[in-house]
Amino acid sequence: MQKSFTLVAVALLGGLTSACGGAEPTAGFTATLPPPPPTVAHQAANGGIFQVDNGYSPLHTGNRARAVGDPVTIMLVETTKTSKSAGSKTDRDGGFSLSPPATGPFSFLNPEALTASGKSNFKGQGTASQTSSLSGQLSVTIAEVRSNGTALVRGQKLLQLSQGEEWVQFSGIVRLADLDEDSRIVSTRVADARIVYSGKGSIQRASREGWLTRFFNMITPF
Repeated sequence: MQKSFTLVAVALLGGLTSACGGAEPTAGFTATLPPPPPTVAHQAANGGIFQVDNGYSPLHTGNRARAVGDPVTIMLVETTKTSKSAGSKTDRDGGFSLSPPATGPFSFLNPEALTASGKSNFKGQGTASQTSSLSGQLSVTIAEVRSNGTALVRGQKLLQLSQGEEWVQFSGIVRLADLDEDSRIVSTRVADARIVYSGKGSIQRASREGWLTRFFNMITPF
């Protein structure tokens, strides 16, 4: 009885969460990133144009983003398409027959009674496909500049709409040399990219199952 009450309480709590609008944007959005490359040992300035401590520095930078806090525009051009198919077929036949002698002690046997045959076959086929796409623009800021010419960028966009909220969160590692003159880069050239697109409100609630339906789907054996 206590276990049943606990399950009902959990389902009610999930329903109240959905009724309130769903999940919130991840605060302090961070991504699981590989450790930064080893830093170069500090060297005293020797008057040369190239200084190792400054890290990557192109011949001409203009107004391109290159320091912590500079904005970078991410061009979202994500498209993913997957498909899979599988099939199998088996077939097997077998037979057995015995003809008794026409004369002798076994002549009384019926030839039809000494005949057996068997047959089995199987055919199965399955297909699966999925297509997703995401396009748009999102401006983020440089959170860390590394000595090998790459930078960690991170940011989010929150939209307050009449029927709820929508947000896009993005983080990843970009190569500063890949930025164009307007500090833009396509998302396909971002390493370790993490993109979160979600929202809350009446439209998102209508596209999800109700809490009671989710509860019965969790306990039903079918």
